Amino acid sequence: MLNSQMAAAYKNQQIMTASPEQLTLLLYNGALRFLSESIQALENDDKEKSHHANLRVQAIIHEFMGTLDMNYEISQNWAALYEYIEHCLIEGNIKKDVQQLRNAKEILEDMRNTWQEAMKLAQQAKVAGV
Repeated sequence: MLNSQMAAAYKNQQIMTASPEQLTLLLYNGALRFLSESIQALENDDKEKSHHANLRVQAIIHEFMGTLDMNYEISQNWAALYEYIEHCLIEGNIKKDVQQLRNAKEILEDMRNTWQEAMKLAQQAKVAGV
């Protein structure tokens, strides 16, 4: 019990001290973790567990969609990707279709990796004084 309390405290501290960019990365990682859980549960014929993990991914995707500044073209492009991911998640959940979930996961991984690279480039520019 103590270890789980310590882990929860560490996780809470990580979230409370994270920058907005790091929080976004944490959300991407969480979405991917829940999506992997959903896929694995579906492959193990645990439809209820898959459903609940899928709903958690959908909640994160909705959060991403709600925070986009649609005044920028890139936000419109990302909104379209999020809408497609949401479509795949819903179809995968309703039809119990692992391939739809894998499609969503592949796009989410690309988006997370792009975000991670952008964070790295921004940090390098900051260090270089640009």
